[in-house]
Amino acid sequence: MCEFLPVKSIINILCPVSPRPRCCRMVLCAVRRQLLSSSSSSSGGAWARLLHRHSSGCVHTNVHDFNQDEIREKLQAFPGGSVDLLKQESGVAVLTVNNPSRMNAFSGSMMVDLEERVSQLESWTDGKGLIVQGAAGTFCSGSDLNAVRAISNPQDGMKMCMFMQNALTRLLRLPLISVALVEGRALGGGAELTTACDFRLMASDSVIQFVHKHMGLVPGWGGAARLVRTVGSQNALKLLGGARKVDAELGLQIGLADAVLEVPRAEEGAGTQLQQAEDWLSRYTKGPAPVIRAVKKVVLSGRELPLSEALRTEKDVFGTVWGGPANLHALASKSKHR
Repeated sequence: MCEFLPVKSIINILCPVSPRPRCCRMVLCAVRRQLLSSSSSSSGGAWARLLHRHSSGCVHTNVHDFNQDEIREKLQAFPGGSVDLLKQESGVAVLTVNNPSRMNAFSGSMMVDLEERVSQLESWTDGKGLIVQGAAGTFCSGSDLNAVRAISNPQDGMKMCMFMQNALTRLLRLPLISVALVEGRALGGGAELTTACDFRLMASDSVIQFVHKHMGLVPGWGGAARLVRTVGSQNALKLLGGARKVDAELGLQIGLADAVLEVPRAEEGAGTQLQQAEDWLSRYTKGPAPVIRAVKKVVLSGRELPLSEALRTEKDVFGTVWGGPANLHALASKSKHR
């Protein structure tokens, strides 16, 4: 039987500073949910159960207990827009931030929508990929200021922050290969949302901008931590400290963008940018869902866990596909070198 790292050690690894930040419980919860959520191996299941016992409720806990239902109810008091989910037979889902009259800014109810859509994706066992986009040709302008002003006291602001950190961490740790389709502007929280995807595709005229400094803030939805992992600390300081606009060219240069999409021209037969995004993603999602999901899980473990634990997790995930239908078919067809 595989030997597991004690939960206390996992906390020390994922939250090494003292005192530990409020995100520790959220991170553990997200790892529990995503890393081996659909693993059929007994050891993977045991580890998931172990983490579950130590991270009940998937919420932050500290001296001011964070009640997820309480903040969800408070956020619902600020309606507007929606976050829509379309699951396709191809195994690629499209998540659309839909509030065009406010440049797709997140209202309170949309934050709740996002968390619910992530829950639906966590239980979608046939899924392989995810495209996150904004409605009406722009990505997302962050938070709806009406909701922000209404919860501007520090206590409620912190609860909203933890709620969105939780949702976006779970989004990033889905066993789906995800890509943000950035059209128009991705500002503030919208820029943070792009970092919760594995890849970013930018339209040639789009802009990603972490405008938090202009609002007297820093990112609070996990965007700063994810940005450092994506572009490095030096570039992250420039983008956050200078609130620098990242166009497609700069995005490619610093590694924030993975590709630039063509401007659709009907007369030339170019597909829409969503179609281009689906085509781009298809090179990574082609194949059986269990294999694609296993790929995401081993990459996730390599990114989030120390080497010894990542190796154990890789072994466990390997055991879920070894001798499976895709493996047996590949052996029979001798497709190794194709």
